[in-house]
Amino acid sequence: MLTPLRFAGLLLVTTALTTSAAWAQDTAGTGQSDTAGSPDLAQDDQPDISIPGGGEIIVTGRRSGNIERSAPAVVSVLSAESIARTGEGDIAGALARVTGLSVVGNGYVYVRGLGDRYSLALLNGSPLPSPEPLKRVVPLDLFPTNIVSSSMVQKSYSANFPGEFGGGVINLTTKAVPAESFLSVSGGLAFNSETTGRLGYTYYGSKSDWTGFDNGTRNAPPALAAFFKSGNRIGDVGVNHAEIIGQIANANNAVLQRNHDMPPSGSVSMSAGTSVDVGGATLGVIATAGWSSKWRTRDITQQNAASQDLSELARDVRRVVTDNRVVVNGLLGFGAEFGEQKLRWTNLYVRDTVKQARLGIGKNNENRPDWDFLDQDTAWYERQLIDTQVVGEFRFGDLSVDLRGSYANSQREAPYELSYTYVRTNGANDPLGNLFVNRLDGNQGSASFAFSDLNEDLLSGGIDLSYPILPTVRATIGYAYTKTIRTSERREFIVRSQPDMPIEIGLLRPDYLLGQAPAEYFRYRLLENTESDPAFRARLKTHAGYAQLQAGLADGLDLNAGVRYERGYQSVRPVQVFTVPVNSSPSNALKNDYWLPTATLTYSFGDMQVRANASKTIARPQFRELIFQQYYDPDSNVIYQGNPLLQDSELFNAEVRYEWYFAREQRFSLAGFYKKIDRPIEAYVSRVGGAVDLTGFANAPEASLYGAEMELQKYFPIADTDHRLVTVLNYTYTQSELKVGEDETVEIYGVGSQPARNYFRDGAPLTGQSDHLVNLQLGFEDTSRLSQQTLLINYASKRVTRRGSTGLPDIVEKPDFTLDFVARQGVSLGKLAGELKVEVRNITNTKYQEVQENETNRIYYNLYRPGTSFEASFSVQF
Repeated sequence: MLTPLRFAGLLLVTTALTTSAAWAQDTAGTGQSDTAGSPDLAQDDQPDISIPGGGEIIVTGRRSGNIERSAPAVVSVLSAESIARTGEGDIAGALARVTGLSVVGNGYVYVRGLGDRYSLALLNGSPLPSPEPLKRVVPLDLFPTNIVSSSMVQKSYSANFPGEFGGGVINLTTKAVPAESFLSVSGGLAFNSETTGRLGYTYYGSKSDWTGFDNGTRNAPPALAAFFKSGNRIGDVGVNHAEIIGQIANANNAVLQRNHDMPPSGSVSMSAGTSVDVGGATLGVIATAGWSSKWRTRDITQQNAASQDLSELARDVRRVVTDNRVVVNGLLGFGAEFGEQKLRWTNLYVRDTVKQARLGIGKNNENRPDWDFLDQDTAWYERQLIDTQVVGEFRFGDLSVDLRGSYANSQREAPYELSYTYVRTNGANDPLGNLFVNRLDGNQGSASFAFSDLNEDLLSGGIDLSYPILPTVRATIGYAYTKTIRTSERREFIVRSQPDMPIEIGLLRPDYLLGQAPAEYFRYRLLENTESDPAFRARLKTHAGYAQLQAGLADGLDLNAGVRYERGYQSVRPVQVFTVPVNSSPSNALKNDYWLPTATLTYSFGDMQVRANASKTIARPQFRELIFQQYYDPDSNVIYQGNPLLQDSELFNAEVRYEWYFAREQRFSLAGFYKKIDRPIEAYVSRVGGAVDLTGFANAPEASLYGAEMELQKYFPIADTDHRLVTVLNYTYTQSELKVGEDETVEIYGVGSQPARNYFRDGAPLTGQSDHLVNLQLGFEDTSRLSQQTLLINYASKRVTRRGSTGLPDIVEKPDFTLDFVARQGVSLGKLAGELKVEVRNITNTKYQEVQENETNRIYYNLYRPGTSFEASFSVQF
């Protein structure tokens, strides 16, 4: 164990390298669009980037205003203007246009085919907590583009970043102090071909749902709240089941309503900022606020296989799901500059709420193939992120001192997840055989409700010292600390009737069926599904010291080398919520320390340069993956269960890259990359009975990944005009495979050491990896004013989402081809500047497919059409 003095001494004697990007001011931070289509302005006004280490880009022997060229690591930067060109409403959508990146599920970014666990997200250089129960990485669809000044993706590791770096790090920089005072207001409407004006389902909820905030009607009802507080188990003497049941369902939360004319989506936002000179200092403030409401209806086919050859279905359901997603965001930032000293205090608030209604009908062929099952679900999912950060850059002659501190809190609450199943037996001898009936017996009908709550606090801080030890050598040392504490609780209850309940009662709609009177009279009882593990607490604490060196070895030859020492302690422990403890799953603790070296050599000649990088990094298990507890994800319709025996993964990374900057704003690059992963964490599927699949996690023995990527950005001026054609093309080819030997084993909790080939197939690709990713932007724009028309083409080949259970093929997603169109036009309103934006998304109406197939048969785990979306928005700047 290192004492503080020995640790400090280690930092002072270890080699160092400088940070890979600068903190620069740009007019994009003001929300202005003045640089749109202007090559001179776009070149001079660099994106604002705030990352660990601060400092400046020092590249001996050459100077360039292009951050991607000058940075000593491999980076891709999306400026505010680049983000605006894509027209995306959240940063996850914009990042899908970056070379080698794809977005899977709800905003999870995969870099070079590696899953979200291998991607690291930072905000102004500080880590973020996640509001998702299944993830420790934050979904980037949480961040509206109106609060982001730039996004930097670094694909080669440098020691100033945390060691959990597999595919890359994504650093979002919020808007900074503006150079000029401004006020901007915008609003928009959107229509979807599968949702707007068509049939959807919803429920009342509360009268304030449109705001994204519940008015208190979803607080736990008194009887249930008292039960939670008592510490009793649901089967204890004295627990009044009928009283609890009678307060759960009502006409507001349990009755689905048809809406044959679903409304359009809409959004409004406002940004303002100013700066003043006070004495020798410049003080500034910037504020943004936004609200959006998006409706989405999906008509989903969901199936499971009953036979090894996929010729028979265990389950076949058609489910209509309507989501109303409301996002509220706000940012308040303060900045001060006095001489070479800079301070930034940023406060961010994001609240993302989904009000969901689901209605499905289908068959369960393994149980009773002649019966029809009708499922109704209502839910309310609220995610919230609060983040406050302070960053300081101080210059004392040649010495640079950068300080940063951050506190962030994320929450996710899901009260009143109500689920009901009604059954139609279609039996000639059943007097109610032609009707849907819920007998609440678990066989011919069921009802359940769940309340869940997640809270995560993340405290982080760091200091970096940078000094030129030689004219062409700059050294940096730094220390970083993070502490994450997550508490997660989910309580799920099943309602059961007594055998003597008249079957006619099962005809009642959900709020009457679970009313106080029938619950008392027919003596309903409750069972708790989550009694063995209702809650857990997870911690992750890291201490890290790093040293870096950036040196000009010769004319045009630069070295960026460093090492990071990172010590981490991660634990997941069940929380006892009952007075009399129950048998819970075991606690888990991982305590490891790592030396993570990295080096990048860059040789530049003329307008070209070649980079070579090698590094070692790690990937830790996500919190819920470490707890032996089942969790249902309603979005993917999947049940997950963790494995307390998981271990950290270790990665070796290598890359060679050629770059040619043949003209201003124009470039061509070609790269090859390779990764070797020891003990990768992979998901597998097992059948636990009936048509129910369970997704678990285990460390596969080994995996490798290699590939190549190409990027081209080229402009074609149109003679004698201010117009030009814009071409931005990138392509990524990736191959990965698991390496599973005949004698190798995996550790599965409750089962022990098992042959690895029982769970993973030798040569199978990593989950989430597409062989081919293509992004193409074809644009026509006016360089003298804001006028852009852009076609955006995206293609991703199929990728594995989950391993098939024993003997069955893997379950794969087929993203396929999508085509979007975005037009932006500047409009003058007297002395005011306005912008009109028109977007058409998924013009080809490409469907979403998650399938399991062989040469002759195909099973659809999820199949639906997202529809084509049309959106028009207008903003005006005062």
